[in-house]
Amino acid sequence: MTTRVVIADDQALVRTGFRMILTAGGIEVAGEAADGAEAVEAVRRLRPDVVLMDIRMPTMDGLEATRRILATSTGCRVLILTTFDLDRYVYAALAAGASGFLLKDVTPEHLVAAVSLVTTGDALLAPSITRRLVERFAIPAATQPAVHRDLTTLTPRELEVLTLMGHGLSNAEIATDLTLSEATVKTHAARIFAKLSLRDRAQAVVLAYETGLITPGDQSAGR
Repeated sequence: MTTRVVIADDQALVRTGFRMILTAGGIEVAGEAADGAEAVEAVRRLRPDVVLMDIRMPTMDGLEATRRILATSTGCRVLILTTFDLDRYVYAALAAGASGFLLKDVTPEHLVAAVSLVTTGDALLAPSITRRLVERFAIPAATQPAVHRDLTTLTPRELEVLTLMGHGLSNAEIATDLTLSEATVKTHAARIFAKLSLRDRAQAVVLAYETGLITPGDQSAGR
């Protein structure tokens, strides 16, 4: 089935450019939105697979729109668009459940690949950027809801997998590191998400820092 996307950005030229790129890549643009409120309504009406969401928009910003969309839609994924690679609003969007973020100068090939990736249920993470962002803005573990602080439900192996996720390793890299099959790592990841009420890898990275499982400046990060 064709992937369906809604583009939310207050700049018409940006929306037009992304529409052309996605259409050429075989991805259907189901609709556009010029602000967060329009994005929420478009998702409700059009039921897209992915929303490309700008952060800074009038009426309702992309962060609030992301929260509302993900609170009511279990199938839709949100990719944040930003002109900054270190932006506290991008961090908040990841914590709210966005599946990753892209810089607006993304190449056409990367944009199409990113949309395709998150449609499969994975998260788009640039490990070095995401790690710096989380280290800068992560909220202390003591302020988090109990469901996010309690890692006691995880097995020792699941804790290892979560730690390596937080370091930005892919499933294949985790499998090599722990001498497991990639399929086994995927199973562990799915169980981690279910136990900790996480949508995907992006939230897992945030959680690894907010619980203190990984500390800012950890030299093993991104190995």
